[in-house]
Amino acid sequence: MSQPSGEIVFTPFSHEDMVAGIHAIAEAAADWSPTLLVGVGRGGLTPAVFLSHRMGLSMVSVDYSTRIAQFGDELIAVLAQRTRDGDRLLFVEDINDSGKTIGELRVALAANGAVADRIRFAVLMNNIQSSQKVEYGFRAIDRALQKDWFVFPWEAMAPAEALTEDAMEVPERIA
Repeated sequence: MSQPSGEIVFTPFSHEDMVAGIHAIAEAAADWSPTLLVGVGRGGLTPAVFLSHRMGLSMVSVDYSTRIAQFGDELIAVLAQRTRDGDRLLFVEDINDSGKTIGELRVALAANGAVADRIRFAVLMNNIQSSQKVEYGFRAIDRALQKDWFVFPWEAMAPAEALTEDAMEVPERIA
């Protein structure tokens, strides 16, 4: 979808889309049989809760982006140990856009000795141009063509200024 230069197009990702995505991810991930879901703060928390109920699995959360050790680095170390103990961790995010968050998580997990084949990622929306690949994605977009800023149901609570600020964090995604 094209838009005039400098104008941000906000496109809702509806609750119904989220529910359909959760069902699709649950079905796709069932054969791998994850043992623990990890909601990635902030955007992955709501989908992870829904997926937890859908799959009947426990869920924990991590927020590596805040740089608060107790919610990021310390939990990453615990999660890495769990992979060494045999757990299969399914990390849940709302979107794999640039790949920055997923890439940082993978690097941190590896640095803590995580077993790579016991870690997978699931997203509601997957940018095929991302620097990171995910194992499970509901809806694919191509940021080379699709420049809209997608607003998930939980983000719809934010003031318009906050949505604009988030969208402009990496201007080339929407330009």
